[in-house]
Amino acid sequence: MVRVATLLLLRHGRTTANADGGLAGRQPVELDDTGRAQASAVGERLGGLPLAAVVTSPLIRCRQTLELALPQAVPVVEDGLIECGYGTWEGQPLKKLAKEPLWAVVQQHPSAAVFPEGESMAQMAARAVAAVRAWDARITAEHGPEAVWLACGHGDVIKAIVADAIGVHLDLFQRIVVDPASVTAIRYTPLRPFLVRLNDVGGDLTGLVPPVRKRRRRATRPADSDAAVGGGAGGAR
Repeated sequence: MVRVATLLLLRHGRTTANADGGLAGRQPVELDDTGRAQASAVGERLGGLPLAAVVTSPLIRCRQTLELALPQAVPVVEDGLIECGYGTWEGQPLKKLAKEPLWAVVQQHPSAAVFPEGESMAQMAARAVAAVRAWDARITAEHGPEAVWLACGHGDVIKAIVADAIGVHLDLFQRIVVDPASVTAIRYTPLRPFLVRLNDVGGDLTGLVPPVRKRRRRATRPADSDAAVGGGAGGAR
């Protein structure tokens, strides 16, 4: 029985750097034609959701995605969601970076990766997780446990947030896939987060809105943080 807010993590649509095989980092790269189409398409799926808040990385590719997906929204910029600071790696082709010694660290031991003149992946993960958890607590307090809110960010940032939610070490986060314009849903309970949906790139999203529950005596229902033994009935459809 869900009594916590629902966080939707939206990755920005495809960019010119994605298409060219480059590492954009914090450079002001914009969506390409495919990315704009992806943003419009995910907007059709998000349109029916009563979003209590929309927050975003300050980078233009995220803001462009929201302008197309949710044109009526007024996003709040959250610096904690900005892309990892890749330092001197930014703007370089991935095939070139793959020859660097640091590449193997990023792939196999990302918690130890520190980008030259940039930040570490551990720093990126810590500030991103702290940002979404703080926002989630605030939105739950202000809008109640049935609230749904959205944060638009970047691939590695979202992967780090997911890794935290499912309780795996950052060194395993490269096993997670987050495609452009995909939606991932997380619910933070007092005991544990629940990963409700991952890398969703199609289909109806309205089932992610928690139904309003009738009040019952506390002793008659499971704790908010309890997992559904046997798998549960799923979201409303």
